[in-house]
Amino acid sequence: MNKQSFLSILAASLIIASCGKNDKSAQAGGAPQIKEYKTVTLQPESATLNSDFPASIQGQQNIEIRPRVEGYIDKIYVDEGAVVKAGQPLFKISAPEYEQQVRTATASIKSAQAEVSSAKLAVNKVKPLVEKGIISKYDLESAQYTYESAMASLAQANAALVNAKVNLGYTTVTSPVNGVVGSIPFRLGSLVSSNTAEPLTTVSSIGNVYAYFAMNEKALLNFTKDGGGSLNQKIKSMPAVSLLLSDGSLYDQKGNIETVNGLINTETGTVNVRARFANPKGIIRSGSSTTVRIPTDVKEALIIPQSATFELQDKMFAVVVGKDKKTRNANITVLDNSAGNYYVVSSGLNPGDEIVLEGVASLKEGTEIKPNNQSQEAVYADLK
Repeated sequence: MNKQSFLSILAASLIIASCGKNDKSAQAGGAPQIKEYKTVTLQPESATLNSDFPASIQGQQNIEIRPRVEGYIDKIYVDEGAVVKAGQPLFKISAPEYEQQVRTATASIKSAQAEVSSAKLAVNKVKPLVEKGIISKYDLESAQYTYESAMASLAQANAALVNAKVNLGYTTVTSPVNGVVGSIPFRLGSLVSSNTAEPLTTVSSIGNVYAYFAMNEKALLNFTKDGGGSLNQKIKSMPAVSLLLSDGSLYDQKGNIETVNGLINTETGTVNVRARFANPKGIIRSGSSTTVRIPTDVKEALIIPQSATFELQDKMFAVVVGKDKKTRNANITVLDNSAGNYYVVSSGLNPGDEIVLEGVASLKEGTEIKPNNQSQEAVYADLK
């Protein structure tokens, strides 16, 4: 190979290498690929918002069962947690003195009846003698007074018998209402009386139950500021409320808010509220921990999925897509109560705004994206 041929081949190799390098440089420095994101164009929607409040349950009546007489517990007819009817025996107290009082009162009645009969015979004997003038009227009046005294003694003996039977009846302790028996701290043989500090048990009437919960002042204003009339009228017009049981299930009976405490607790800024629920099956027991759910209907509001928001420095943002397909972070405010997995926007967005639905936390402001606009029916399916 001569020198000229060698130089020609070397020049051709350099040209090929240079072309390959330029192709790689063009690929590395080319325009970045635009990523696709799901978006939706905001239009006013309607939804039901739920506000949940932790609540404690109390029976309609929690009645302490106390003995009226002193004695030893002879029988316990029920167990803790038993469902009882009004008038059903709960305890038997052994108090022999009351049985003796009944026997004594019965004997006193028989004695008084005999005295009445004797006094009546005396009056009947003296009366014709007075009419014939054989004896004076004084003897008749004396006999009549003796008869009236005997009648009074008979009435007193009857009253003593009634009182003795009442006291004897107190030895059987019965339930005053339909309800559920609470704890029983005493056992057979325990000495009890009306002065015993601890009750025999407690019977909770649970045909209806009360749910007590606290509501802050702002929430109370939100629920009662609309409409006319007094606060009591507004409370009565509030929608039926629901009850979430401790396992998270929804109780099958709706309730109603009945009262709102007139005083706001200055330490907590809350008011105490009471809602009543029917409890025909006795499922809810006094002392249970539950949650009261109050619904609020909103009309023509801007609602966005929670996944379309992110928080930064205690502020909430949504990502808006501009006409140039570039993103902009919008500072938004939302209502405290939620509609499932959605927020109700009170400021920061407008109807017609197109927002990004997912991955907003890692999306930098001013990024150009490829919007994949979703239908409202698909995005808000959970609200329907």
